[in-house]
Amino acid sequence: MINKKDIQNQIIQAVEIVKRENPIVGSITNTVTINFVANAQLAVGGSAAMVYLPDEGEFLAKASEATYINFGTFIPLYEQTLPRVAKALHEVGKPWVLDPVAVGIGSLRTQLLLELKKYKPTVIRGNASEILALAGLWELEGGTALSTVRGVDSTDSVTSAKNAAVALAKCTGGAVAVSGKTDLITDGSVIAFSHGGSHFMGKITGAGCSLGGVVAVYATATSPFIAALTASAVYNLAGTRAEKKVDGPGSFQIQFLDELYKANAGDIANNPFEIEEV
Repeated sequence: MINKKDIQNQIIQAVEIVKRENPIVGSITNTVTINFVANAQLAVGGSAAMVYLPDEGEFLAKASEATYINFGTFIPLYEQTLPRVAKALHEVGKPWVLDPVAVGIGSLRTQLLLELKKYKPTVIRGNASEILALAGLWELEGGTALSTVRGVDSTDSVTSAKNAAVALAKCTGGAVAVSGKTDLITDGSVIAFSHGGSHFMGKITGAGCSLGGVVAVYATATSPFIAALTASAVYNLAGTRAEKKVDGPGSFQIQFLDELYKANAGDIANNPFEIEEV
C-alpha cells in the first residue's frame, strides 16, 4: 500500500536538506533559458554552475552533487561533451537529469540520445511528446515511432505518455516526470499526479528547462521519484501563487522566482497530488 503521508515527509526532508546544504549542481543546458534555469536552482536552495566544454563538464560531473543535461539549443560541441559527461556521471554514480528537448528533429540529437541510454539517467523530464518519442527511440513499450514534438511544445496529452513514462523509468531504474496541465511522475511502480501551476507557464521561456534543473537540485537529497515529485510540487505551488499576483507573463516570471524562493517545505509537501500503483 502506498503511504501518501510518508511521501509528504520525504518531500519535506528533501526541501529542508537542500535549503540547509546548498548543493552544487552542474548544468549543460539550453542557451535560450540558461539564466532562468540558474535562477530557479538558486531560488530553491541550490548552487548553479553552467558549462559547455567537455573537460569542464567532466570536472563538474565529479565535483558537483548532481548534473542537469538539456538537449535544447544544440551545438556541435555537444557531440563530445554530452557522452563524456554522461559517462563520467555513470562511472562515479552521481545523479543526473536528462531533458530530451525536441527529440527526433535532427540526426545528431537522435544519435546522442541513443548513446545516452546506456548511462541510465536518474530522472528523465520532458513534455508528453518528448517522453513518447524518447521511449520510441529507445524501443520501449508505449513509445511512438515518429516524433510529434513541435519545437519545445507538446502535441500529446500527459496521460497518453503514461505507459511510455513507466517503461522509461523501468529501463533506467530511476524516475520520469511528464510535464503538462497536470504533471505525471513515476518510478515504474508508483505514479503521482501533481496539480497546480499557471497558464502563464506556457507564455514564458524556460518553465520546463528550469524545472529539470530544479529536479537535479532535489536529486542531491532524495530518491529520483521524490526529487521529481518535489520539483513538480514546488513549481505547481509557485505558479499558482504567482498567477494571483500578476496580470502578464513578464511580471509572472519575476513573481514565480520569488514564490519558488519563499515556498516552505510543508506547503510544498501539501501541494495537491494523487498517487496510484502501476
